[in-house]
Amino acid sequence: MKHIEHIGIAVKNLDDANKLYAKLFGKPSYKTEVVESENVKTSFFKVGNNKIELLEAMEEDSIIARFIQKKGEGIHHIAFEVENINEEIKRLKYEGFVVLSDVPKKGADNKLVVFLHPISTNGVLIELCQEII
Repeated sequence: MKHIEHIGIAVKNLDDANKLYAKLFGKPSYKTEVVESENVKTSFFKVGNNKIELLEAMEEDSIIARFIQKKGEGIHHIAFEVENINEEIKRLKYEGFVVLSDVPKKGADNKLVVFLHPISTNGVLIELCQEII
């Protein structure tokens, strides 16, 4: 793994959250997009070398909506940039981690993504991501 790529934060209302985080960071979001595969609208902020991804559910039964219903708004996941996502999936499965998909899918910010189940990572949802070239 190369570095922390971003921290994902689940929010009820992306417009309201964008205003709040723009005040906090002193600058607006640099990018918003819809990720159809996850039924989520996202917004990204850059803070130094770090990125924060805000996630709003597009449907009441989506993963983000269920997360907010269960735990409320807050940190949803930590994403790590990897060199070769397919090799990392194989390696981590071999090491005993529960990978939620055998095949990465297109995520936000021009990335291939896959998640590790929190049951195998001490309760933290981990996202692996690789830049799509």
